[in-house]
Formats: sequence, structure tokens, C-alpha cells
Amino acid sequence: MSKTNYSPVKPSERYVILDALRGFALLGICLANYPEFSLYTFQPADVAASMPSAGVDRIVRFLQYVFIDGKFYTLFSLLFGMGFSIIISHAEQKGNGAFRLFYRRMAVLLAIGFLHLMFIWSGDILMLYALMGMVLPLFRNVSNRKMLSWAAFFLLLPVAVDTLTQIFGVSLSAPAVEAQWHYCRKYGITEENFGYWLRDADSYAQVFQFLIQGALVRVQEFVDGNRYFKVLGLFLIGYYIGRQKIYADLSAHRHLLRRVSVIGFSVGLPLSVAYAWSAVGGHPFGNAAHSLLYAVSVYPLGFAYMSSLCLLYLRSSRSAVWRALAAPGRIALTNYICQSIAGMFLFYGIGFGLGAGVGLSLTEIIALGVFVLQMLLSRLWLHYCLFGPLEWIWRMLNYGKPLQLFKQKQRG
Repeated sequence: MSKTNYSPVKPSERYVILDALRGFALLGICLANYPEFSLYTFQPADVAASMPSAGVDRIVRFLQYVFIDGKFYTLFSLLFGMGFSIIISHAEQKGNGAFRLFYRRMAVLLAIGFLHLMFIWSGDILMLYALMGMVLPLFRNVSNRKMLSWAAFFLLLPVAVDTLTQIFGVSLSAPAVEAQWHYCRKYGITEENFGYWLRDADSYAQVFQFLIQGALVRVQEFVDGNRYFKVLGLFLIGYYIGRQKIYADLSAHRHLLRRVSVIGFSVGLPLSVAYAWSAVGGHPFGNAAHSLLYAVSVYPLGFAYMSSLCLLYLRSSRSAVWRALAAPGRIALTNYICQSIAGMFLFYGIGFGLGAGVGLSLTEIIALGVFVLQMLLSRLWLHYCLFGPLEWIWRMLNYGKPLQLFKQKQRG
């Protein structure tokens, strides 16, 4: 029996709209993550209020909850689900050997996420994506209707979990919290210096000490935020979109895209204002109500972002904007990790040490600048190379063979 030769997708076989959507999602993720990199998120209320930009920062913070928080993570998760559906579809066509390749891809992604979490930034999402991605093949024989039903179940399940934990007064993440503060006490990380530790760190060893406790905080965030249910639900919707190949013929699905856009904005935008009010106010009606607001605001608006961009693409597919967004989207893994590396050197003491000294508004301007630089560098890199550097390594580990990185020069 001959050995099947598995190879990565050629650049000519890619869909520009998918890469552009990934690029747009990367922009939002940078805007969402950099307040934590800048340590603004960790500053006490009185410190944030004393910053020169405090008045503007309050407005930016509210707008961030309305338009950014959770929405771009929703979009990024949908796109991962779509990508996984394409991989699984190819695996179904090629047989069981290809499914071994799929799980190897997830294992490599899990390893990349682990290294990112432990050595660069505690806010990694790749590990969870890899773990939930391993679950997706279990749904490959499920009908479209049942798949969407499962997706709705997982997306709404956090509301039920938060309601029960609020009623019974239990904390599912208590063991992780206890382990985190036990570690913090061991290394002298306190509530007083928590927001300044990374800024004051003058060696990577000190940064690494903070990252260890940060990994435990990430576990707490996943548990308290029911993130695994949310990611799996979004993956299933992305799987459905990929199975229907909506991205391959947007014009045939124009009516559906319009409906999702109109309903998503009509429902998601006003409820996102309510969600922002709840978030800024410290969940005045409890975690269960806030969890419900999240579900009915974040997902509709995230879906509206995706469908609206697809409609805009139909109207102006030749615009340079799409090529500009598609470049970072083609090497999304590299750019995601590089955003973390840039954040580390911009805000931590081992770099420029800007952390804890800039307000939210300036932080977001810096984040925007980082993404613009990524757009330029991505386009330059792809002028000479077939893949991003991390994508190239990921593919070689997946396929177990060396792959060409640089483009061949045209002769003649």
C-alpha cells in the first residue's frame, strides 16, 4: 500500500476573504490584549484616575467593552473553526491517515501554545484552541441542524453554570486561585506590587517568575469564564460555515449575510452598551446576569462584524484594503505570537519599560501602531516567502519533512 503524500495548501488555493478576516481579527486581538501588556488592567482605580489621560481613558474603556471585548475573540474562534473544518474535510477525503495528521497538527499547536503561555505571555489562547480542536472530529457525522443546536447549547451553557455557582456560592476556580497566591507569596508577588512587577523586572528570570503565576491565573480565567464551552460552541459554528463553504461563494449567500449583519447589529449593539455598563460597574446584578448579557451581545455583534466585512468584500473585492488585511492574516500564527513579543519589549522592564505609565487611550494607539507595522512587514515577508516563519515550522513538524520557505525567482 503506497504512502499518501500530504502537503500544505498552496498560496494560490487560499481565499483572500478568509485571510482578510484573520487580519481584521488580529487587529482586534491586539487592541483587546495590549491593555494587559501595558499593565493598565492591573492598576488600582485611584492610580488609573490620577493619569493625565484619565478622562479620555474612561470613555475608551467603555467603548472597548462595547466594540472590542469578546467580539474579535469570537471572530478569531469562528475562523479557527472554519480552518479546522477545511482540514477535517480533506482528512475525510484522504482517509484515516489524514486524521492522524490532523491530531498531530493539534499537538504541535498545543506545544506552541504551551511555550507561548509559559515563556512569553500568560494570556495565550492557542492551547485551548488546540484542545477544543481535538474534539471537533467527533462532530463530523452530525447533521447541520444538530451541529448548530450543539453550538447554541455550548454558547449558552456558561449562563447556566454562572447561575448555579451564584446561587450556591461556590467558586470552581478556587484551587487555581489558592495555588496562584501560594506561588506569589513564595516569590514576594503581592497585591501592592502586582501591577508593577513586570515593569520593574530587570531580568527575564523575574519576568518568568511572574509568568508562572500568570499561567495559574489563565486557568482561573478559563474556568470562571467558561471559556472552553464558548470556544467549542464558536468552533462548531465555524465548522458549519466551513462545511457549507459559504466563504467560497459569498454572492450566493448575500441574503444570509445581510440578515446576519442586520440582526447582529440590531441586537448586539444596544445590548453591548448594556454589557459595557455592567462590566464598568462591576457586575451590579451578579455574574449570572453579566454572563447572559455577554451571550446576547458579544456573539451577535461578532457575527455582524464577519458578515458585514464579507458584504463589503463583495462590493469592493479589488480594494487594496483587503490585500493589506490579508497579508498579516496569511501569517496569523506568527503575528499573534509577535504581538506578544512586541508587548513584552514595549512595556516590561527588560525592554522599554513603558508599563504602568501609560493610560488606556495611549495603549490602544500603540497597539494600532504595532498592527500597522505588522501589515507592512507581513507584506514584505510574503513578497519573498511562501509562509510565515512559525507557519513554516508548524507545517514541517506536521508533515515531517522539510518545506521550501523562499519563493523561487521567476526566470526570463
